[in-house]
Amino acid sequence: MLDQQERSVRGQVNVGQVPRYTCRFHTHLCRTPETWYSPLMINRVILLVVDGFGVGALPDGVNYGDAGANTIGHLAETVDGLKIPNFEMLGLGHIASIKGVRAMVQPTGSFGRLEFASPGKDSVVGYWEIGGVIQKEAQAVCRSGIPVAIVDIVEQLFGRKSIGRGISSMGVMLRRHSMEHMATGAPLLWTDGDNTCVLAMHESLMAPAEFQQRCREIRKAAKDAGTLIRVVGQPVIGGHDLLRPQVGRKDFVVEPPGVTMLDVLSRSGQIVMGVGKVYDLFSGRGLTKSFPVASGMAAFDTVIGMLNKVPRGLICASLDLLSEDAVQSATAVQECDRRLPELFERLRLGDIVIVTGDHGRDFSLPGRTSTREYVPIFASGPKLAQGVDLGTRTTAADVGQTIVEALRAERLPVGESFLDALRPG
Repeated sequence: MLDQQERSVRGQVNVGQVPRYTCRFHTHLCRTPETWYSPLMINRVILLVVDGFGVGALPDGVNYGDAGANTIGHLAETVDGLKIPNFEMLGLGHIASIKGVRAMVQPTGSFGRLEFASPGKDSVVGYWEIGGVIQKEAQAVCRSGIPVAIVDIVEQLFGRKSIGRGISSMGVMLRRHSMEHMATGAPLLWTDGDNTCVLAMHESLMAPAEFQQRCREIRKAAKDAGTLIRVVGQPVIGGHDLLRPQVGRKDFVVEPPGVTMLDVLSRSGQIVMGVGKVYDLFSGRGLTKSFPVASGMAAFDTVIGMLNKVPRGLICASLDLLSEDAVQSATAVQECDRRLPELFERLRLGDIVIVTGDHGRDFSLPGRTSTREYVPIFASGPKLAQGVDLGTRTTAADVGQTIVEALRAERLPVGESFLDALRPG
């Protein structure tokens, strides 16, 4: 993973305890006397994308039936306030009114909100735009449920009738149809109401590898038929009346239609690590290595474990914390908040941590799985500016543009970098 020079350097110097060398004009931080680094040079970016981290409906949310959506705000109201002091210190209270969260006088991070210029409200839309690809046309092929053409493809490839076929969430589908699924072996099939087709199958009814292969074939058949849709294959386990998701979910997605930050970073020789569903959402393009995980906090653990092993480049992780159960969601968000100091304490000079979201997930609105919302953006790192209001960014592509500029890769076609706002002084 590391080139010979990096291995040699890491063998000589304890990362994070970089020696100082003095020249006649300036004092620099550097790894060796021959290689000088500016204190403002960014060597590594840790990007955490919290799935569904919405903080209020976008102006066009009404067009999606999402007027009034506010994932974190409504979650906090439901549980009588969130205790998330580290997000509070990063500046969350300055961008949204959330029960239990204060607007700190001097936040430790820079903060703002992201809009999405692309139509839609799922993870593909969110991650692609964060990565620098803005889609122009709305698809929403599943707005009224799974199209008949897709149902036909699914049932032909599985050789049996499907169950569901409407707009639903995973929890509702597993509770409502578990007995029928186990009795008949029919695949569970539903949609988020946008462009995602989800299939679930108990591992005792079909081996997970075979199940995922059929989901892959469905994606290919849908593409060949001209339908741009994401197919999610979710293995499930448990008894007849208590099905639950199993590790091994796969998202089958077409490649992004334009150049992404992962592409340009890879071309520039940077290390690019994906944690969670990042690999699937970008069809593996531009990634050095990928790490599938079982949960949002497992993704966090993986990122922590990488910090002493990946000295440069981008670590991009998907944190899936929110579910239909408000108490479970609040617990997961608060646990993530509790562990943020563990991440920040391991940073070294030249690191930036960026935390954001890909869309909203306001389960307080009936029948919603994802919602069209603003998401927060926080940026922090050693010696970087604190308390900077980054404002409302008109496109999430600003994140990708900031990352490629920070890591000295070629500019993306869209987005405006906010890197200058993070520089101290």
